[in-house]
Amino acid sequence: MGRLLLSDYAAAEGGRIVATLCDWLRIPSISADPAHADDVRESARFCADLLRGAGLEHVELLETGGARPGAPGAGGTTCGPAVYGDWLHAGPDAPTVLVYGHHDVQPVDPLDEWTSPPFEPVIVPLPGTSKGALVDGECRGRGSVDDKGQILYQIEAARGVLAGAGSLPVNLKFCVEGEEEVGSPHFEALLVEHAARLSCDVVVVSDTGMIAPDVPSTTVSLRGLVAFDVALRTGRIDLHSGQWGGTVPNAARLVARLVSSLHDGAGRVTIPGFYDRVLPLSAPERASLEAQPFDEVAFMHQGGVAYLEGEEGYHPLERVGTRPTAEVVGIRGGYDGPGIKTIVPATAGFKVALRLVPDQRPEEIAEAFRTWLRAALPAGVEAKLTPEGAVAPALTPIDHPAVGVLSRVIERVWGAPPLFTREGGSGPEEALGRVLGAPVLFLGVSLPDDRFHAPNERMVMSQFWKGLLAAGELLVELGATR
Repeated sequence: MGRLLLSDYAAAEGGRIVATLCDWLRIPSISADPAHADDVRESARFCADLLRGAGLEHVELLETGGARPGAPGAGGTTCGPAVYGDWLHAGPDAPTVLVYGHHDVQPVDPLDEWTSPPFEPVIVPLPGTSKGALVDGECRGRGSVDDKGQILYQIEAARGVLAGAGSLPVNLKFCVEGEEEVGSPHFEALLVEHAARLSCDVVVVSDTGMIAPDVPSTTVSLRGLVAFDVALRTGRIDLHSGQWGGTVPNAARLVARLVSSLHDGAGRVTIPGFYDRVLPLSAPERASLEAQPFDEVAFMHQGGVAYLEGEEGYHPLERVGTRPTAEVVGIRGGYDGPGIKTIVPATAGFKVALRLVPDQRPEEIAEAFRTWLRAALPAGVEAKLTPEGAVAPALTPIDHPAVGVLSRVIERVWGAPPLFTREGGSGPEEALGRVLGAPVLFLGVSLPDDRFHAPNERMVMSQFWKGLLAAGELLVELGATR
């Protein structure tokens, strides 16, 4: 079954598919909130039913370390089960494809910025379209694009091919996890535990995006992540600022000095050895980067900022996806209530997230940060350093044959060859490729203004339908490589 027949399938089944997406989005599967543990599990069961309805077999929930009864979550979070299903009748000579996604979602704060309730999905017309248009509207709701909508078009593509042809051209497996939004703390262990069951020739991920509807692209790299919470104590108790100010160390000022010294005047991270393993871009990646359209004013407007900053000598697109960064994501310390409290605070802290690029190694960067912090602290300061997660960067070489297959599919569906991008976010894709020994392809259709992790998250439905067509085409094309 090719694009034409899948187009017919999408047209005939469009109403049901949109209703299914909305039903799934109504489940508040927030993995960061233990109060939603039952919702995360309900979402897993809903996904399992979708796989069964599509014709997949051996569907079951795979409990992670954090999802098993009595097991602790990650920092009090809710680590839900992964969902597995397969169809393995294409024969031993056919390639095996594993589709990865996640069914958990982000929290909804700030709630007052949503134009409609986050778990009451709505179809909103885009300018110039009719109300409720399936093709041109946007589906608004938490999880619509990250990642329930993107995994749904993969499931529906498999369903459409099976319904039309009675079989699939590849052996197909799905693994849809339930803890991605809290850093996938148990997912690599699940991969190792079920490596034989999940073995494959290629992994397909639909949790990424494209540059624009008329500028198709495919991700070839995700950044890694090392994060820490740093808690400092400079004294036994807070002291009266009139009696002690100007003579004793101030924990809040110390934190301010530390976070300021994390970068030099050129915007470079000052952690020793931070850039030692950073790989340069290949010539095709450099050419692809230079071909990407970029409107600095629109970029700033989208981010809601008045100016840009960062590492000198690099374009904003390079800083986002191809360069490592260090971001202070939170600072605490001293009095923050109404009025003023005249103290010299004894405790303060900050949280830092270090984004890594190939070929940086999380364990090396983590140790380098510890060394930097120890060297920067005055004698007598107590420091508690708590790791908050670590994942390695992922990279799929653009000259890999499977990337060529995906590129042909994207060009067929979107009408132009894709550009190759490196995405600034992080996920478990490096572990998927490493543990399963397979290349990772990225067939994501989200757009830069789809409001990932923010109020009014959306899926542009024209991208959804193209994603469905491309997912089906990719199965056909991969099947032809046997």
